[in-house]
Amino acid sequence: MLEWVQFMIGTLFLLTGIIIFGIEIYGAFRFDYVLNRMHMAAFGDTFGIGVSLVGLMIISGFHFTTLKMALIIVFLWNASPVSSHLIARLEATTNEKLEEHMEVEKE
Repeated sequence: MLEWVQFMIGTLFLLTGIIIFGIEIYGAFRFDYVLNRMHMAAFGDTFGIGVSLVGLMIISGFHFTTLKMALIIVFLWNASPVSSHLIARLEATTNEKLEEHMEVEKE
C-alpha cells in the first residue's frame, strides 16, 4: 500500500514538472523580447527540473541515488539563475535599442 502512495505522489510531481515545462515552452515562443523569453526559460528549467527530480526521488525511494538527485537539484538551483542573469546583463549592456522594450534610468 505504501508503495502505491509513494508512486502516486511521485507521479504527481512528475506531471507538475511536465506542466511547468509546457508553460516554459509556451512562454519562450509567445514573448517577443529576448529578456522575457530568457526569464521564462530560466524559470522553467530551474523549477521544472527541480520538481521533476523530486518526483523521481520519491518514486525511486530513499538511498544513494536520491542523494545524487538532490545534489543535482542544488547545483541547478545555483547555476541556472546565475548563468541566466549574466546573459541578461550582457543583453542589457550591449543592446542599443533597449529603450524600445523597457524604461531605462539615466545615471
